[in-house]
Parts: sequence; structure tokens; C-alpha cells
Amino acid sequence: MTEQTKIPVPGKTPAAPSLIERAAGTFDLRGFQAPAAPKLPETAVPAAPQLAAPVAAPSRPVLAPPAFEGTPARQSFRGTFHPIDRKHLREQCLIEPEGGVTGLLEEFRIVKRQLLLTAAESRAGRGAAHGERILVCSALPGEGKTFCAVNLALSMAAEKDTEVLLVDADFAKPSVLSALGLPGGPGLMDALADPTVAVEDCIIGTDIAGLFVLPAGNSTGSDTEYLAAAHTVQVLDRLTFQAPNRIVIFDSPPVLAASPASELAHHVGQTLMVVRADQTGEAALRDAVSMLSGCDDIKLLLNCTRFSPTGRRFGTYYGYKE
Repeated sequence: MTEQTKIPVPGKTPAAPSLIERAAGTFDLRGFQAPAAPKLPETAVPAAPQLAAPVAAPSRPVLAPPAFEGTPARQSFRGTFHPIDRKHLREQCLIEPEGGVTGLLEEFRIVKRQLLLTAAESRAGRGAAHGERILVCSALPGEGKTFCAVNLALSMAAEKDTEVLLVDADFAKPSVLSALGLPGGPGLMDALADPTVAVEDCIIGTDIAGLFVLPAGNSTGSDTEYLAAAHTVQVLDRLTFQAPNRIVIFDSPPVLAASPASELAHHVGQTLMVVRADQTGEAALRDAVSMLSGCDDIKLLLNCTRFSPTGRRFGTYYGYKE
């Protein structure tokens, strides 16, 4: 797994031998040498002329990758790193990093696999654009979308070659920071509202390898309008610029309770709709899906089930007991 703070800085390496030097090591080039000039008497040797100091050859221009205005050449997270209390995670029934295998862990392992596969196909140009951006939402409040978003981020961060950025995009009622026990601060809305704010400076690092968090930021009554502005494309592109192994998960407001989710759907490649068993009605689900038409790939996640039609009990193979 790529960890942003442990990427080694390239050091100086000795220059590679030239083509002539490598050829000399393989072939005998002495036969191609010109005959030596006759040696002149010492008195006839002219004095060596004073040569001017050599002028360094102009360096070859390096073409930088195309970038939008204000984007650094290599985007990196420069925010503060904070530890996450594992006990706090257990109290909320969230996945505990470095913990044992549980039924919950196994369930989200299965959920994330299809999402990661779609993201990989998108990067390879075989699917919709921005498959590495995943919107987690629900039709109505109280259906567990933040619970699923946080657990999905914790599960994906356990991948050995994946970096996860969990974005709290529920600007009216943000809850990602409290779920993880992280302090508040500027976030996504600050970067959307003020072009001088670099979004990577708002990102919080954690002591969970590969997991970063972007807070919602200051609340505003114009969150949907800011999301619909052209500047949003630049801000969201900064989150994955030159980071091919990064997954961005957005925890959005409920679709039928607030408007930002339908606007965010235009900027992601996958949407995970959380459906609470015995609570989410079919009419509400259909209305919510129709409002997310900006995203072509919508998957459903059934939450809070008390039974399994197939009798599956994930995690029992590892000794987990319900």
C-alpha cells in the first residue's frame, strides 16, 4: 500500500555509461584508432594555449504533465497526521484495523472487491471515467450511509497497493470526523468557495496506513451551487492528480433530503446506494436512483439485514461467532 509520508525521495545516482563506453567494453575498438602523431623534440613542443573555461551544455527541457491552474507539479497531502482511537472504532461497531477477522470485515471485503475492479477498469480506459471516485449515499436519513462509507474506507485502506481518501461531503450534518475521532478544520467546502485554498492542505492524515480524511469544512447555504461551479472540477482533479492508486470515497447527504448528492453524482464514476432492510421503501429508492442520473454506475448495498436467504454467515470460517 502506498503511504504518502513514506515515499522515498529519489537520491543522486551515478550517470549511466555512454554508448561509446559500453561499446568499448564489448568490442575491441583499438583497430579503429588513428595512428599516433610523431613525437616532436621537446624544444619544438609549442606551449599549450590557454583555453576558456568550458561552458555547460544547456539542459534538456523537461516537459511537465498538463495541469490546471494552481496545481502543484506533484500533488501531495500536507495536512496534520492524527491517531485514530481503536477503542472508539469498536464502540461504534466499525472495522478495527489490525484486528481479527469478523463477519463485518468479511462483508466489506466482498463489497469493496467489485468497486476496486470497476476503478481499475476505468483507469485502463475500459469503463466510465473517474471510476476511482465512489459516492456513498442513501435515499433518506438514518439508513447507515456514513457507517458504510467509513467501513468501506477502512476496508480499502487495508489493500496493499491502494490509498484511500474519505471525503465528508455531507455539508449540513458532517459526521465522518466524529466517527473516526478526528478534530475539525477546513475542508472541501472551503476549497470550493475560495480558489486560494489548496484542497490538499485541508486533508488530515491518520495513523492507519493509506487512510486520509478530508473534512466537510465550513457550512454554507450555497453548497449545491458551489458544487455546480466550474471550479469544482479543478478541486476534485487535485485529489487524484498523479496518484493512480488512490480511491476517493464521498459520504454525501441523503438524496431525497438534500440536493448536493445529485450534483456530486456528475463528478464520480460509481455510486453506492445504501438501502436499509425493512425501512427503505421501493418508491423512495426509485426516486433517489432517478435523481442520481449523473452517474451511470449505481450499485445497491443492503444494510441492517437480520437474515440471509442463502444462510451465509461471513467470518465463521475464521472462528468469528455472532
